[in-house]
Amino acid sequence: MAKYKSKFVCQDCGYESPKWMGKCPGCGQWNTMVEEVAAPASAPSHAALAHLQSEPARVTRITEIDTVEEARTHSGYGEFDRVLGGGIVGGSLVLVGGDPGIGKSTLLLQTSNAIATQGRRVLYVSGEESAKQIKLRADRLGSLSENLLILPETDLERVESHIKTHNPDFLIIDSIQTVYRPGLQSAPGSVGQVRECTAFLLRIAKTLNLATFIVGHVTKEGAIAGPRMLEHMVDAVLYFEGERHHTYRILRGVKNRFGSTNEIGIFEMREKGLEEVVNPSELFLSERPHGVAGSCVIASMEGTRPVLVEIQALVTPSSYGTPRRMATGLDHNRVSLIMAVLEKRMGLYLQSQDAYVNVAGGVRLDEPAVDLGIALALASSFREQTMPPTDVYIGEVGLTGEVRGVSRIEQRVREAMKLGFTRVILPTKNLRGWQPPAGVKVIGVETVQEAFQVALGG
Repeated sequence: MAKYKSKFVCQDCGYESPKWMGKCPGCGQWNTMVEEVAAPASAPSHAALAHLQSEPARVTRITEIDTVEEARTHSGYGEFDRVLGGGIVGGSLVLVGGDPGIGKSTLLLQTSNAIATQGRRVLYVSGEESAKQIKLRADRLGSLSENLLILPETDLERVESHIKTHNPDFLIIDSIQTVYRPGLQSAPGSVGQVRECTAFLLRIAKTLNLATFIVGHVTKEGAIAGPRMLEHMVDAVLYFEGERHHTYRILRGVKNRFGSTNEIGIFEMREKGLEEVVNPSELFLSERPHGVAGSCVIASMEGTRPVLVEIQALVTPSSYGTPRRMATGLDHNRVSLIMAVLEKRMGLYLQSQDAYVNVAGGVRLDEPAVDLGIALALASSFREQTMPPTDVYIGEVGLTGEVRGVSRIEQRVREAMKLGFTRVILPTKNLRGWQPPAGVKVIGVETVQEAFQVALGG
């Protein structure tokens, strides 16, 4: 009889060690090493047997490969389709992560019902809730399609037998941390189980051309729980973000083999479930104050969609030796850099000032085109001067105080005009090669000083 040996595996990075250690040498985290029982080397795994039984691949010239556009199925929600790149691709494996209670199960249950109403069969596998619990949520959401099949099961091999029996078009696994492979000795949710279960589902998805969504829990740092390898195995990784005490949720794509990785979808959590927000710019600007210093509107690009967002800044004298710098929704280092440019190039004495910068609405902005808006919001709060409420600011700020050009300026300006803004301040370089639309005044600036003169009157 073969012996079973134990090993210690890090639950964050998957590092293996023959003995327990308090600190993982791989990722540097403390108290993440958990003991697991390793199967004998002589016993081949189920995945290995499946690999041996499959037909061997053959070498093909790249010029002889036929490429066909992947057929996509609409999920029933335009925001969800936008993040996926236009719809659900057959045979794809999509990982949806998010904080507990944020609405991952609600999103996938509503999406499953929308797909099922199109005449396609959906198998919803839940390892966390019973069938009655899912039925209660479905009653509240109105998700009661006849083609929506519910399976409360955690054994993946039993799930595979149900897949072969019912032959669904879509598969939902909620969640990957609760299902397990019986052949492995480790507990459900461990690094080995998560890795092997994902590989098992990947084989099913590609072999049967079955679009599969798996739910993944996140750690307190916001990353998907389990080995980092999990995100490399799947075709798309989506994060469902938002504050639990606010109604708005953002579905963000961080990896997508079939579309852009910068798209976001915005939903609003209501009593009867999630409802998509068609016009996010109007949402982010709905509570914008008027006549208050430190507030301005910028035009940002989220994937292929222009979004107008309000940036708020508060500059106040510091009561400590070292002033505080806080940024919500923005890169803290970028805000500090812009404040250094304002002090060096514009003569604004900010060394003794606390600075707080916030992006209203809970969205996070990473592109450099928001630099000009940040600079003007800080200057407006410092000088106690209000900026015109009908202005939109676009531009990247360099270390010498210059305003650099940005991409997709036409889309940004059209979005501003659509929402009633009458003036756009942007880099002079972006004025070349296109004609601004009628109804909006476009002003080009080359330096931050010029932008101040236009927006704040010098």
